[in-house]
Amino acid sequence: MTRSSSLSPARAGASMAIASMLCVQLGLAVSVGLIDDIGSSGAAWLRLFWAGVLLLVVVRPRLGLYSREALLAGTALGVVTAGVTLLFMEAVARLPLGTASALEFLGPLAVAVVRSRGTGRAWALLAAAGVVCLTQPWSGHADPVGVACALGAAVCWAAYILLTQRVGDAVSGLGGLAISMPVAGVVATVVAGPGVVDHLTPELLLYGLGLAILLPVVPFTLELLALRRLTTGAFGTLMALEPAFALVIGFLALSQVPNGLAVAGIALVVAAGIGAERSGARGETRDAPDDVRALAA
Repeated sequence: MTRSSSLSPARAGASMAIASMLCVQLGLAVSVGLIDDIGSSGAAWLRLFWAGVLLLVVVRPRLGLYSREALLAGTALGVVTAGVTLLFMEAVARLPLGTASALEFLGPLAVAVVRSRGTGRAWALLAAAGVVCLTQPWSGHADPVGVACALGAAVCWAAYILLTQRVGDAVSGLGGLAISMPVAGVVATVVAGPGVVDHLTPELLLYGLGLAILLPVVPFTLELLALRRLTTGAFGTLMALEPAFALVIGFLALSQVPNGLAVAGIALVVAAGIGAERSGARGETRDAPDDVRALAA
């Protein structure tokens, strides 16, 4: 038996989700420099614009082959993708990376609480305790606009998880992303594009292209494949690892030093993530060859 075939669906899905989270946090850390040049909404728009172009060129979707339901779900996914990206970039511009990620995680946590069964909800509650330690709302130091943007991103992220699983089940390979990402690019262009175009340079365009591959093309592809193997409840709880990754990368890349309580929060969310990984396989998964071809693309 080969190594890949010996992996359980839950373990394979969890590995993809973890790789996606690392790409997201590295991409956000790199985006901080871009925020200084064209603002938070401009940085989000540039990433989404290039991501939409890349997926159209690589996948070349034939819309006539998709059902009406798949097209509607893909379009809705594109709208919430633009929402989570624009709102979260605004939050990152105002809050430490770990704090913003912890607040945004309330979206996946809500999905985990609603959808999980048995011990799944216990893992979600453990993750919630970790989020409180990471956020420390009693300190009163958080920017209220940043907090509002992070909470808005949390709502969009919850919808993103549900829609991504639906689109991933309805459309094979990367076809779903080839629908949603161009839509996200159009929405972001309408919202943020007009105020950014005059400030673009060839160097910034090239920088945005490379950043779009790191975030969102690679992580969103991995999340699409992960949600074919995990329940939405397990995936939502596993996302508890993201604030921990954000805290570590914020410390290493942005010199954002966590306190002792934040470190305790890391331990709680990691424990919740491990618990979700062990109990979150879906009852049915799509065939592996489609996923292999998607990763190759």
